Amino acid sequence: MTEIAFLDGGLGQEINKRSSAPGAHPLWSIMVMIEEGPDIIKAVHHDFINAGSKVVAVNAYSATPTRMTANGYGEHFEAVQKTAVRLARDARDEAGADVAIAGCLPPLVASYVASAAHDYEQSLDEYRKIVAMQKDGVDLFLIETISNLSEARAAVTAVTEAGFKAFVGLTIADDLTATLRSGEKLDSVLEALADDGVEAVMLNCSIPEAIDAAIPALASSGLRFGAYANGFTAIDGMTPGSTVDNLEARKDLGPEAYAVHVDRWIGHGASIIGGCCEIGPDHIAFLADHLTGQGHELVKLG
Repeated sequence: MTEIAFLDGGLGQEINKRSSAPGAHPLWSIMVMIEEGPDIIKAVHHDFINAGSKVVAVNAYSATPTRMTANGYGEHFEAVQKTAVRLARDARDEAGADVAIAGCLPPLVASYVASAAHDYEQSLDEYRKIVAMQKDGVDLFLIETISNLSEARAAVTAVTEAGFKAFVGLTIADDLTATLRSGEKLDSVLEALADDGVEAVMLNCSIPEAIDAAIPALASSGLRFGAYANGFTAIDGMTPGSTVDNLEARKDLGPEAYAVHVDRWIGHGASIIGGCCEIGPDHIAFLADHLTGQGHELVKLG
């Protein structure tokens, strides 16, 4: 069978679930790290490593300059970024695991809301700041949950000029139309990213059914590709500054049900697999057994 680069699952949402005040702050899992210390973050990293993940993402999704400043924590940007990297590395070292540490380049203003994104130049400036904070402690960067081409290109530039490959995760509309949440057609965005020389493109933080509908476009793009879906019922209530307690987890997407979608993506040629929000350690553990049982080799992303 094939090698599958095997990511972790929905880190921030899993951290948030274990908090004493889940969903109560726009900075999400960053506030758990600030207010409750390192133990929850490291425990979640450990659980994903023990489940079989070969890539561990740093807990820095909401720690962008824009979001930190908007919520009164701008002066903590550097400390939060450095702490997120250190905790992921500590978890890896404590587990004695051969896993890659992935830096995180998220949407800078808000998830899913393409209209809120900065222009290219401001996005590039912020992504450069994030890359500078993380680059010495990570093995790669995941650009993820990006809803528009301009922001994706800014992140790609920041990563590649620092000497890293560009792994780009795009979030698509849940209406099965194979469009980004900006309304841009996926196939056109893939052509542009291919011209930019990205290493791979993934679809992430979208419902698995939307990814099912869009995966043929990835398969025909000529790019290395993959997917890691979320388990939310819908994201319609999310606006800049809103909190995850506006979101609801699906009750029909357990580990076995999620694996059905993953098999479909791999059948189209996907070679990068993991999970996003509401896809937890149990899903990842089931997938690890399921995929190795099919003869796949789970490997680090690189």
